[in-house]
Amino acid sequence: MRPQLLRSSLSCLVPVYASCNKVLTQAAAAPHLYCFRKAMHYQTEQRGQPNSPDYRLYFKTSDGKYISPFHDIPLIAESDQDGDVPAKKLKSENEVLYNMVVEVPRWSNAKMEIATKELLNPIKQDVKKGKLRFVANIFPHKGYIWNYGALPQTWEDPSHEDTETNCCGDNDPIDVCDIGSQVCSPGQVIRVKVLGILAMIDEGETDWKVIAVNAEDPDAKNLNCIEDVRKSRPGHLEATVDWFRKYKVPDGKPENQFGFNGQFKDKDFAVKIIKSTHEHWRALVRKEQTAGGIECKNVSRCDSPFRCGADEARGVVQSAPAFGSARPVSSEVDKWHFV
Repeated sequence: MRPQLLRSSLSCLVPVYASCNKVLTQAAAAPHLYCFRKAMHYQTEQRGQPNSPDYRLYFKTSDGKYISPFHDIPLIAESDQDGDVPAKKLKSENEVLYNMVVEVPRWSNAKMEIATKELLNPIKQDVKKGKLRFVANIFPHKGYIWNYGALPQTWEDPSHEDTETNCCGDNDPIDVCDIGSQVCSPGQVIRVKVLGILAMIDEGETDWKVIAVNAEDPDAKNLNCIEDVRKSRPGHLEATVDWFRKYKVPDGKPENQFGFNGQFKDKDFAVKIIKSTHEHWRALVRKEQTAGGIECKNVSRCDSPFRCGADEARGVVQSAPAFGSARPVSSEVDKWHFV
């Protein structure tokens, strides 16, 4: 990994991320060495009523300081190794693990997402025409067929025309499909190995889908590239394209299209796209790029004019409705659709 990318991700972390500071110093001197004393763990706090438009899932550090999962969780994941273990020398930058913020657990239907246009960017359920959004069960699929989420500190710039797809970005963090066997929880932050990427074109916008696997998955050691997925999990990649192609059809939308004729690009290509979206995010939080409605308030970026203090962040969460009982979900969510 280039040292400037690592520095941009970690250099301005406040004391809540003090365990990372040692890495910055070491990486500057030896960019391929990564040594972390302990991985940063995150907690979530529910506000509002689940299954309602006011439900929000806020993020905080293990010591209770509220953060933005979009802007304050580093793109590059930390290691769980102890401080006494020598730093591991990586063979290439493609061995780097990334943080993934899980928005939607596998097999579920509620379209949960990071609220990019709200203060501190909590996870909420998407609403369209006044109704909560649920993805349809398109036979033979049930809900989302992977743990679905996003890479923090990335942004698909809607003013930037991608040279590969000739379409602009969709104004969101880059999406991730975790193909691991564990069913995750909304708000869980997992470390993933990137395996490849799919270029979906959604209503004329580039909407990259990173294919990754949870680094803690028993099969992770055997999955190192997109071809490994094709060989060990026959039909999974084809099912992924089929899912993304058709998931909006029951809502009356046309099928989504894809760049590269719906073929998955390899790990090297995926890493290049991730780096590009990370640079776009950096310009966003530095106010070097028009925000396009994105809320950039954060607690850790000392190079950002949007940085706020812990008290202000706490006030944002406390102003949200108190956590309450879940509302019922319509039985229509379980309906089968044949497309």
